[in-house]
Amino acid sequence: MLVSQRVTGARARAPQLAGLLEAWYRHGRTTSSYSALSEPSRVRALVYGNHGDPAKVVHAGVTGTGLTTCDMSAEDRKSGPCVPHRTLRAARRLKNLELTAVEGSDVHVRMLAAPINPSDINMIQGNYGLLPKLPAVGGNEGVGQVIAVGSSVSALKPGDWVIPANAGLGTWRTEAVFSEEALIGIPKDIPLQSAATLGVNPCTAYRMLVDFEQLQPGDSVIQNASNSGVGQAVIQIASALRLKTINVVRDRPDIKKLTDRLKDLGADYVLTEEELRMPETKTIFKDLPLPRLALNCVGGKSSTELLRHLAPGGTMVTYGGMAKQPVTASVSLLIFKDLKLRGFWLSQWKKNHSPDEFKELILTLCNLIRQGRLTAPSCSEVPLQGYQQALEASMKPFVSSKQILTM
Repeated sequence: MLVSQRVTGARARAPQLAGLLEAWYRHGRTTSSYSALSEPSRVRALVYGNHGDPAKVVHAGVTGTGLTTCDMSAEDRKSGPCVPHRTLRAARRLKNLELTAVEGSDVHVRMLAAPINPSDINMIQGNYGLLPKLPAVGGNEGVGQVIAVGSSVSALKPGDWVIPANAGLGTWRTEAVFSEEALIGIPKDIPLQSAATLGVNPCTAYRMLVDFEQLQPGDSVIQNASNSGVGQAVIQIASALRLKTINVVRDRPDIKKLTDRLKDLGADYVLTEEELRMPETKTIFKDLPLPRLALNCVGGKSSTELLRHLAPGGTMVTYGGMAKQPVTASVSLLIFKDLKLRGFWLSQWKKNHSPDEFKELILTLCNLIRQGRLTAPSCSEVPLQGYQQALEASMKPFVSSKQILTM
């Protein structure tokens, strides 16, 4: 539902929203910066005010648009009166915010495109290692164009493309005013979809491939969730590094189509979870060395199978848990094969490294994109007004196309 009321008008009609709006703007200045403007522009944003199932909670009346009980479902009305943090059918409603002028280190950005990632869904659900204060604008990744900069901004200028420096910025909106330090400038000569999906999955893939094992050309890597955004980036970056990949996916009706697509990206082998358990799989290792690195995004039995195929002394890096099951490693594998279990979270990597190091990583990936060695995952572009469809599609099983909101 698109709401086209001004925040100021909503304040007049719904005084009870004033306290929440004050909290919104006060919180906004920690990641965004707002100052007075004689003629505020309208900004559409996808906002959530409570954690929960995105199909139910991202309808939050949290930005002062004068919601009344008629905007709520019968189930919502049972939960309490019509105040912003209780109007949650909360999970998917576009709100109009007021944007104000830039000053100092502020940067006015018009968002161009922003994907829906699993981490975005987890954050809305409240199941993530980093949670922004509520109410919050959804989206951790995306690309925008600089419209204007404050007087003390030195590294950015109007026309530049920028991506978030860290998670939690809130990219599902048409425009915003952010602080300069919240943004990283990127080259404009790469495709829009590549730019919009640059800051999370390819970075995760690259760091896992180079940080945990000193792999050499000809070495092999095994991974599950190989059709995910990270998985597709791993295939391409590994190919650029002349590494071989063994890629495990869940069986599905269109498995041949998926296999062909991953091989087109550079995958050497594509196996289903069931095929990985078959004795015949050992024949693969007649043609390539046992993998010294395994990348796990699933957990449960899938991760156990990855461990079984690791070379002695190898490392399994876990960066996700799609199966919502623990990683189980047998004592014999740990003792007699000396396997190592590690975890990776890009946000933690950023905390341990400087902004310049992150910028260097981004530029390395941009070079791969220019060379045609790294492309965006299969994407479906959806106008911001179609966010409900995009959210629902992003949570369906066996969907290989990433949903990208275009502004």
